[in-house]
Amino acid sequence: MAASEQANIQHCIDACAAALRACQACAAADIREGMNGCAPINLDCADICAATLNVLSRGSPHHGDYCALCAHICRACAAECAKHAAEHQHCAECQAACERCAAECDKHARERHI
Repeated sequence: MAASEQANIQHCIDACAAALRACQACAAADIREGMNGCAPINLDCADICAATLNVLSRGSPHHGDYCALCAHICRACAAECAKHAAEHQHCAECQAACERCAAECDKHARERHI
């Protein structure tokens, strides 16, 4: 794997890790604050970010498949958090992390295993 390709993968791994942490923190805050409509997508997003981070880290040939789904779920999570971002810092942070993760995953979504 070329150095530039490895750097691109590392950027995606880093973005998945940041989104995973932001989603978990947002879900916990949502539950404490009674924002139950937001928490389920946070938890779904955290799960796909963790799975995507794992397949990227081990160099799975299926990483593009995971990245495609991760980008999709991250965009859905970011959209939900955007509804609350003005009032809740955790939602603003989650939105930003998920948008970054979606952008990074989009770069690899075309690298699908057939």
